[in-house]
Amino acid sequence: MRPFQAILKNILDLSVALLLIICLWPLLLILSLLILVIDGAPVLFKQARPGLNEKIFHVFKFRTMHVLKNDTRSNNQSVTRLGQFMRKTSLDELPQLFNVIKGDLSLVGPRPLLVEYLPLYNERQKKRHSVKPGITGWAQVNGRNAISWEQKFEYDVWYVENWSFLLDLKIIFLTFLKIVKPAGINASDNVTMEKFKGSK
Repeated sequence: MRPFQAILKNILDLSVALLLIICLWPLLLILSLLILVIDGAPVLFKQARPGLNEKIFHVFKFRTMHVLKNDTRSNNQSVTRLGQFMRKTSLDELPQLFNVIKGDLSLVGPRPLLVEYLPLYNERQKKRHSVKPGITGWAQVNGRNAISWEQKFEYDVWYVENWSFLLDLKIIFLTFLKIVKPAGINASDNVTMEKFKGSK
């Protein structure tokens, strides 16, 4: 991505993220209060993820899991009822708008995955970290959890190699359609898919 393209993308990210935060602050407040009242503190979940050039940052989401000690249940079993609704509607992702303001995330880009996956990527798959990760991406609007890890990474690399302003707008539009009619994106990646163990 050329410097002027990166500037254009940053302007889009900041302007849209600020607009969404201003428009959605009542919803953000209501969801925060619901989590606090129904499930208790903490309201937010944060986790280390690799960003641009594999630099580690903390991604924010609304908490959707029970806070339990010595929990031996599966992730699906420990998701709260409110959390199930937020995951299905992707509302748990809204706090990531603040990651966009901070500069850790873009609105569109390869999804930031677990830090433990970093040594497992092959050379082509590593290209997904040559741009900022995103709240949504080309893989998310083309199957997300319904496709293999290898196919996801191919979509990610294709996005990196074919980025354009219009492509970002297309992905944002398709993401809204997916939220209205969920298909393959109704839960977090680490819940409905096995962990990535490297490509053969």
